[in-house]
Amino acid sequence: MHKSILRLAGLALAAGLLLAGCGGGGVLSGGVNRPAVESTERQFTGPAEGDTIAVFNTSKGEIRAVLYPDAAPMAVENFIGLAQQGYYDGTVFHRVVEGFAVQGGDGTGTGTGGTSIWKGNPYPVEWSDSLHHYAGALCVAFSPEDETSGLSQFYFVQAHPGITDEQKTQLAEAGYRQEVIDAYAAAGGTPYLDYTDTVFGQIYEGMKVVDEIASVAVDENNRPTEDVILNSVTIETYTAG
Repeated sequence: MHKSILRLAGLALAAGLLLAGCGGGGVLSGGVNRPAVESTERQFTGPAEGDTIAVFNTSKGEIRAVLYPDAAPMAVENFIGLAQQGYYDGTVFHRVVEGFAVQGGDGTGTGTGGTSIWKGNPYPVEWSDSLHHYAGALCVAFSPEDETSGLSQFYFVQAHPGITDEQKTQLAEAGYRQEVIDAYAAAGGTPYLDYTDTVFGQIYEGMKVVDEIASVAVDENNRPTEDVILNSVTIETYTAG
């Protein structure tokens, strides 16, 4: 796949998906109907014994995500380092867009700050065809104009299940594998962010919590009118059973 082609396709996809994801449709109040996704894409196979996972303890409940250090080594190293330092403890989810994403990780709580384990210096975007912006993806946003890029802020993709036939066609024309298109069709997501932002993890438990956070009342800046707290992030090794 050619990165420039994907970015051009992303412009067309963004218009359709943002309108579909941020409108009044879908089931709100944390009650999004999410059928099980049958896919061989690694984000839907669940964690394996010994995988590194992150446990997000929030004021709305617990979220568990498997991390992918092989595909996004710097993003994972930075996230784990900050979590183990307690950087995320007591922070808030400062941006919530129902049907799109839930964002946090800024120690200032404003959405305009952040840091990294490398003396506050950013790291580059890491992208791979093995990871995509499916619903439940754990990601880092990147923008050349944004000084918070490649730092501590992260977001969960909260898109509703499904994409349109037109969007499927756009993905195929952009060179996406059929397995990826099928996964997007089942799970939903934000494919226009592929190869632009970094995916470094995937929720395997607690998507209902993300849906509940996404349903809270927000102000004109998409900030929750009542704080949703990230009490802590702990890093663990996954054990089956």
